[in-house]
Amino acid sequence: MESTRTLKDKIFLILKGLGMGAANKVPGVSGGVVAFVAGFYEEFIYSLKKVNKKAFKLLINKRFKSFYHYINGRFLSLLFFGMIVSYFSISKVLDYLIKHYELYVWSVFFGMIIGSIYYINKDFKDWNFKTYTTLAIGILIGVSISFLNPAKENDNLWFVFFCGIISVSGMTLPGFSGSFILILLGNYVLLLVDSVNALSDTFFDIFSGNFSFIHNAQRLRMLQVLAVFTLGSVTGLVTFSHILSYILKHHKSITLSAIIGFIVGSLGVVWPWKNTIYKLTNSGLPMLDSTGTKIVLNYERYIPQLNTETYYAIAFIFIGIAIVLALEYYGQKTRNINE
Repeated sequence: MESTRTLKDKIFLILKGLGMGAANKVPGVSGGVVAFVAGFYEEFIYSLKKVNKKAFKLLINKRFKSFYHYINGRFLSLLFFGMIVSYFSISKVLDYLIKHYELYVWSVFFGMIIGSIYYINKDFKDWNFKTYTTLAIGILIGVSISFLNPAKENDNLWFVFFCGIISVSGMTLPGFSGSFILILLGNYVLLLVDSVNALSDTFFDIFSGNFSFIHNAQRLRMLQVLAVFTLGSVTGLVTFSHILSYILKHHKSITLSAIIGFIVGSLGVVWPWKNTIYKLTNSGLPMLDSTGTKIVLNYERYIPQLNTETYYAIAFIFIGIAIVLALEYYGQKTRNINE
């Protein structure tokens, strides 16, 4: 696969990583949908599956080049590089856009989800009792999750590790938003805001030659929480990929119908017309993170009135659909070239 990738393909792979990273951070949006529509979902899952006992043996025996090729290292490294860059760049832009143009941002995401449903469903022909049942269960699970109330924040390291395992569901299961699940678990702010900001502040301090943070107990605790969360995420990513690769191989139709159901169910989370419930300070004002962005707890959805703002939002929904169709076109073109 690597030998057939041009420089243009590699650049686009980084851009796809940027898209996955940004999608994974936004509550209600699944990075797995980006992978599915852009045409590299199965390669992503099967590459992660290669992180197994044989890979670790190659690593322990210092056969680094063999390890790198075995796990499809260039593909994964370019993709994860894009995701990491996204968390410190694109996601910041998204934070700004959601803060100032919330309705229109959610409208674009809503359109992208609709486009994703069309994309996945148009080539799926194996509809029968089992796949319709799985579709219904997937929709029910997706909708039910969108209406759950969030738990309280918990920084117990075992629970943080569990959150890491669960949070990667958005990368491996299209339609499941890992960040929204973190909201429901009560740890979205702790793990995707406070701990990431602590890491950013630490890097800034190190590059500035300021090492006073080693005496900051709160900062060190946040870094510890982030490390455990990352370990849990890696564990979940590898575990889920092994399970999913097996299911895709042996029960592909049922898996795809479930994924369609999850994505349809996620429309309840990304419904553009909603009142955002923010985390409040003791004085009753919305709590802000270090970027000045209000910290989200959950949403209350409503039916919009027909006005100019609503018409603009509908236009942005069509823009979201167009984005997915463009991704589909490029993904199909890439697959044709590789074949």
